[in-house]
Amino acid sequence: MMPAPVRLLDLTVTHDRHPAVHHLSGVFAPGSLTAIVGPNGAGKTTLLRALAGLHPVASGVIDLGGMPPGSIALLPQGGALDRSFPIHCLDVVALGGWGRAGPFRPVGAEGLARAAAALDAVGLRGFERRPVGALSAGQFQRVLFARLMMQDAPVLLLDEPFNAVDARTTSDLLALVAGWHAEGRTVAAVLHDIELARSHFPQALLLARHGLAWGASSDVLRPEQLRAARLSAEAWVDGAAPCRAAA
Repeated sequence: MMPAPVRLLDLTVTHDRHPAVHHLSGVFAPGSLTAIVGPNGAGKTTLLRALAGLHPVASGVIDLGGMPPGSIALLPQGGALDRSFPIHCLDVVALGGWGRAGPFRPVGAEGLARAAAALDAVGLRGFERRPVGALSAGQFQRVLFARLMMQDAPVLLLDEPFNAVDARTTSDLLALVAGWHAEGRTVAAVLHDIELARSHFPQALLLARHGLAWGASSDVLRPEQLRAARLSAEAWVDGAAPCRAAA
């Protein structure tokens, strides 16, 4: 399935009626590769969760252009996941196939073969029976990328995909992202490394709860724009009145 435009129309997303994303409008064009950047607490993760249907929208619209449920796949922050549960790498990756098989049906031999192939594609051949708790941060991130591959979604959202991994892992995962982009998938990634965003992501969204700039990375990630985002973050008042849009 080819992706449709993902349009945000005056989108507001809140936590306890306080805005995390405030009146954001714009579009992720089909096949675009976008870095989402901004200060800590700027609403970047909340935006991805809202796009994936995991966080309620207070007001405004997320228009998926007629794409069915399951068209958007989210790669969460690896450091936020509990790896103490005794589960093997192959099983984690196979969970990405539930969208096809259904949550109460076995993945089956074909699904397990696809999961093994995904592990191979991320450089983890032979890790099928390795417990995820025994993996390094970089190896676990590769497992999460393999699980995302199993979902085979036209729109892929990545939350800090290169955080706390080594340079080789970052290079390998960037190659996967470039491959998805070449296939025509829409990819958006939350990033903190501005130079990486400039060099590998043609489009950028600069977010500081509201959208400061959205367009070509060369225009969005200029020093004065980044400074404006920092100043906007420093001006936030935690005790501000709740957003009227969330009333």
